Amino acid sequence: MNGIHSPASRDGPAALPAPPLSSPPTPAELIAWVAHEAFCLDTHRWDDWAALFAPDGWYWLPADTAHTDPLAQASHLYDNALLRSVKLQRLQSAQAHSQKPAGRCHHLLQLSEVPVHDAAGNRYELRTPFIYSELRAGHTVTLPGVAWHRLRVHEGALRIVLKRVDLLHAAEPLPAVEFYI
Repeated sequence: MNGIHSPASRDGPAALPAPPLSSPPTPAELIAWVAHEAFCLDTHRWDDWAALFAPDGWYWLPADTAHTDPLAQASHLYDNALLRSVKLQRLQSAQAHSQKPAGRCHHLLQLSEVPVHDAAGNRYELRTPFIYSELRAGHTVTLPGVAWHRLRVHEGALRIVLKRVDLLHAAEPLPAVEFYI
């Protein structure tokens, strides 16, 4: 099937470029960018996903949606580039026993909102409600929530400064989740 990506064809090109970008990016381009990020995660294009972060970018999964300070309040994850790299290397390792058989994930995204579009300040923020599903060893985990992306243009491309994932039940005990949400 021409142009259709299936799980069997996800070994395609080494790098999947992000959608084209105007200067400044339009709200529609920002929304397409969020869908591109989810596609990278769903197809296990880990290097492409990692490249979407600014060098000083953070991934934050707070332990409560009311939390405002990842350094002073509990988090499920608060990962910088080094921590993301370690986790992604582990996922790709032949010795990752939790990935035998390999797990899969899927992001079902609601249309993103763009509450901040500050071209002069190079600051863009998006709010995207989602349902995340992960299948591992015949067991499915489903987690609803809202992803908040704080982006900026860095070296001609949109980059994540902060991705905050507010799970609907973040304050409850969570099942083991292998992938980034």
